[in-house]
Amino acid sequence: MGIFIRNAHVITMDPVTGSEPVVRSLRIEDGAISAIGADLQPRDGDRVIDGQDRLVAPGFVNAHTHSWEMFYKGRYDNLPLELWMAQCYPILGDSYVEPDLVRLRSTLFAIESLKAGVTTVVDDVLENPRQDWAQLSAVFDAYERIGIRANISGHVVGKPFLDTLPFASEYLPEAIVAQVRSQPVPTAEEYLDFSRKAFEQYHGRGDGRLRYMVAPSAPQRCGADVLVGATQLAREYDAECHIHVLETKTQLVTGAELYGQSLVSYMHEIGALSPNTTLAHGIWLTEDDMAMVADAGTSISHNPISNLKLGSGIAAWRRLRDAGVNLGLGTDGCSSSDSPRMLDVVKTAALLHKVTTPDFTAWPRVEEVLRAGTVDGARTAMLQETVGALEVGRAADLVIYDLATMAFTPRQKLDHQLVYSENGSSIETVIVAGRIVVDGGEVTTVDERAVRAELDERLSEIKAWQDRLDTENRVFTDAFTAMYHRATGTPAAINRFSGDERAWLV
Repeated sequence: MGIFIRNAHVITMDPVTGSEPVVRSLRIEDGAISAIGADLQPRDGDRVIDGQDRLVAPGFVNAHTHSWEMFYKGRYDNLPLELWMAQCYPILGDSYVEPDLVRLRSTLFAIESLKAGVTTVVDDVLENPRQDWAQLSAVFDAYERIGIRANISGHVVGKPFLDTLPFASEYLPEAIVAQVRSQPVPTAEEYLDFSRKAFEQYHGRGDGRLRYMVAPSAPQRCGADVLVGATQLAREYDAECHIHVLETKTQLVTGAELYGQSLVSYMHEIGALSPNTTLAHGIWLTEDDMAMVADAGTSISHNPISNLKLGSGIAAWRRLRDAGVNLGLGTDGCSSSDSPRMLDVVKTAALLHKVTTPDFTAWPRVEEVLRAGTVDGARTAMLQETVGALEVGRAADLVIYDLATMAFTPRQKLDHQLVYSENGSSIETVIVAGRIVVDGGEVTTVDERAVRAELDERLSEIKAWQDRLDTENRVFTDAFTAMYHRATGTPAAINRFSGDERAWLV
């Protein structure tokens, strides 16, 4: 039995119509779109969905997120990235999360994502001190059950934490520095062996919906052997290699301090830029960096809400696009942006860059931000032939919005209203790989109330270890604050803050 959507307003995001809505019918069979047209008729046995007063659009691709932060939602505020990391990262030792909790947080994250119209997540899963097989299996199991599409890592930090930052060890007692450096970290051989086995066992699970990806944390957090080895593995398995790069000015300074060059230049030098590579954030890139990224066919996932909350700076949207860099959009984690809702991100991306220049011809256009949230996001995830647009042969990953809501009243340009007016409250149906996973606004594949009840039962336990971790990490607060001020006060050739940086310069 197939699904037939009759005479709906459709945003295809295909090369012809783009974000301009057209009235079409769609037929879905065997998980894919089998027909789109104005004169289609349903077949016997089809489930028919009346498209009158409905908008159908591709599901959003969340091109950078961290489901492991789900339990941290709403916990921190007014912390730049490096001080935020000093709160929730177990710098002094183990903070193992048992697989059953990994399953719970993954399920909660997927529920919220699907109900917000996100059909694909690029989930960079960080476990400490390292990810084990049971934890990785728990994420795949949760996502397979709930029906979402996902790239799932494989995140690795291959150096002691203090060796990934400039100046910080200078402000800490020697005993603390020695304790941090004594913590075991995975070797390149261990991580690459783990990842190869993960590719063999998990890549393509869930009828192709679930894919493994390699995720060296950042160029300053991993050795060249990990960065190059992960890049090669990603190309071998036609998968994504996902890396945090130049999110903050501190990281700009880190490149100069550790390598005597930008982090992008260093990656280019060792062969760690490729068409399979996506750089998360990419705020503090120079013009030369942008050219190297574009020449390599490397993508960038832009995360405007997280970048705003952590005060990281504003990515050079128009210059990146003009350089030929493919841009996706991501929410980042639920601690640094507090929600996996991509509609919030799409609207913020459309608005944020309007205040960076008075040249209104350079401001993001509605079609551009919708492309970044769909088609171009799919490219960052190495899913460019599978999702992102509504075309015959592509996977049936789509969202149906009720147009009889205040978000679309009065009915004007529907693509503009999707970007600027809709917040997810009009979402009625979500389909992934031809399967209805949200119907009438409710997830169909799991019992949300039971999942939330399980969280309630374990919340005191979760908050207790979070409180313990906060207490343990307070020893780093003063040192990381000093590091942050020193790094942000260092003169640089570029400025990605919205204000006059000169007041901070040393």
